[in-house]
Amino acid sequence: MMKAVILAFSAVITVSAYIGSRSLFLRYKHPLLNPVFVSTVVIITILKGVNLTFDDYQPAKEVMTFLLGPATVALALPLYKNRKVLGSYALPVFTGVAAGSLATIAAVLLVGRIAGLSRGILISIAPKSVTAPIAVEISRLAGGEPSLTAAFVVATGMIGSMIGPALLSRLKIGDPVARGLALGTTSHGQGTAIALLEGETQGAMAGIAMAIAAVFTALIAPIYFPLFLH
Repeated sequence: MMKAVILAFSAVITVSAYIGSRSLFLRYKHPLLNPVFVSTVVIITILKGVNLTFDDYQPAKEVMTFLLGPATVALALPLYKNRKVLGSYALPVFTGVAAGSLATIAAVLLVGRIAGLSRGILISIAPKSVTAPIAVEISRLAGGEPSLTAAFVVATGMIGSMIGPALLSRLKIGDPVARGLALGTTSHGQGTAIALLEGETQGAMAGIAMAIAAVFTALIAPIYFPLFLH
């Protein structure tokens, strides 16, 4: 009985925290009010306040993680509605996402080499801009640490979704297709969520960018990663 109460409580505070933080973000549009960041802080604070551990929260997390599957599939709807836009920009989309994926991998590996990070950590960091399930598998097959990769993926998504829109606006990039592709390529699911808040076209482009980036990175990883590791 107690486990059921804790599960329900954890689910309620998670959903409530996200709805509240999303409302704040839509009202004030400030990067620090990113829904993922704010709701994470709120949830941790509440759990600490009522003396619940992560193990207590785990069952609710698993339920909500299961819902990621249907949520990801639901991204097909805005993509279908914007299929003509995708068709018109097919070549730029694929070229831009491929270039963005190559650039993000190269940047993090070069910075990591300069910082003197070990090979294992470099491999774990390399797929940071890919959606978590694929990034973890790429890391595992390449000899990295999957748990470390997952942490970097989450951090990348959160940071990218926080500063990405503001940076794009500062650079005067207002085209919805370009904004969606940039957020989806660099910040995977969290970037896509923020892109959807901006508009349906941005969300659709971010969703396709996230998918292309994941597949492309998985294909080129065995050849591309070693170029920066030797």
